[in-house]
Amino acid sequence: MSRIIDAVEMTGKRGLTLDHAAGIMGGATPEQLVDRLKPDFHELPDVPPGSAKVTLARAAAWWDASSADSSLRPILLDSTSDDPSIYQGNIENFIGVMRIPLGVAGPLRVNGLAAKGDYLIPLATTEAALVASYHRGCRLLTAAGGCTAMVLYESVSRAPAFVFRSAAQACQFVVWAVGCFDAFQSVAATTTSHGRLIDVGCTVEGNHVYLNFEFTTGDASGQNMVTLATDAICSYVIEHTPVAPLRHYVESNLSGDKKASAKAFTSARGRKVTAEASISAELIAQHLHTTPQEMADYWRMSAIGGVLSGTVGVHGHFANGLAALYLATGQDAACVAESATGVTRFEVTEDGGLYAAVTLPGIMVGTVGGGTGLPTQRACLELMGLAGTGKARALAEVCAGLLLGGELSIIAALGAGHFSRAHRKLARTRKSP
Repeated sequence: MSRIIDAVEMTGKRGLTLDHAAGIMGGATPEQLVDRLKPDFHELPDVPPGSAKVTLARAAAWWDASSADSSLRPILLDSTSDDPSIYQGNIENFIGVMRIPLGVAGPLRVNGLAAKGDYLIPLATTEAALVASYHRGCRLLTAAGGCTAMVLYESVSRAPAFVFRSAAQACQFVVWAVGCFDAFQSVAATTTSHGRLIDVGCTVEGNHVYLNFEFTTGDASGQNMVTLATDAICSYVIEHTPVAPLRHYVESNLSGDKKASAKAFTSARGRKVTAEASISAELIAQHLHTTPQEMADYWRMSAIGGVLSGTVGVHGHFANGLAALYLATGQDAACVAESATGVTRFEVTEDGGLYAAVTLPGIMVGTVGGGTGLPTQRACLELMGLAGTGKARALAEVCAGLLLGGELSIIAALGAGHFSRAHRKLARTRKSP
């Protein structure tokens, strides 16, 4: 019997593969595909050099010279009333401005070490039901007296790598480098008045050495800050090391920058933050139309599903809330890849209520620098009361509270069977272009 089943499965997979291949080929012969896919040097387009200068004149000149559809120019360039120079240092090859719908969730009450109060949370997204879901979770948390939130640790790393002739040389270098922490710290301080080198770790792989520098970055998210500081340290290393490396690189891909990694998940990258709340069964019935037991049952099932799928962490949809908040407040949107890892946990309490918690080891947010100073992005931070210096920890705690609300809402919807209905209802009026 097992041989018959194996044969059927093999036949089915072979058939699916053949169907898939036929679909990709689109009726073309293998010879035609080879000809289509080879390099094509016929009438190569003129690709102009890039420009970091942001002016209306440069953008207009691009539209005048480009073969792009001219009907798009009024939408992307002429419709904005902003002086393009405000984007200097944030964009290259500027041709216009893109607008994204902006919604608001909350007010969300946060009882944190840095954030204390009721926060309106701006969310920029094109996904129907997203703002509604987070708003529902925020309403529930506020009705429960708010969530507790804490930044547990802060650190942004940059990991340069050095190549030596032998493992013996690599070890000799490590012994020297470990004793140079004070010098490295002094060199880093010459590049920034806000960042500070707080630790350095060493990893040896054969004749390769990876140094992992950890920095605090003040109220900035800090990726550029730590890059410049690390580059200065590397220059010091090359000048003073007793054993010269064959090659070195300012970043070795060990830091976890802009990607989900087990290393960041088990330690911290950015701001490690946790948020929790205890919610009565009555409030859950009123706001989420389900029960703590149903939510805990679904959470348990989804946690096993996350383990079986090999996700980094276990949660429902951290990326949804983070991406929308990052876009609204001028954060580095690519950092959602590393920030949206962590753990959600639900438990039924002794009194029949629900204990809910989220913990995220790598919230990469800032309230100064990057895109946070642009007009609409700064306005969103001001809407939250979190613009400028001294507010980054509070922003991280509000992020955690928002994500806790989002987890409560989506897990309730999935556990009670409301998830598809909500999307069908809220997306039903979407207009075709």
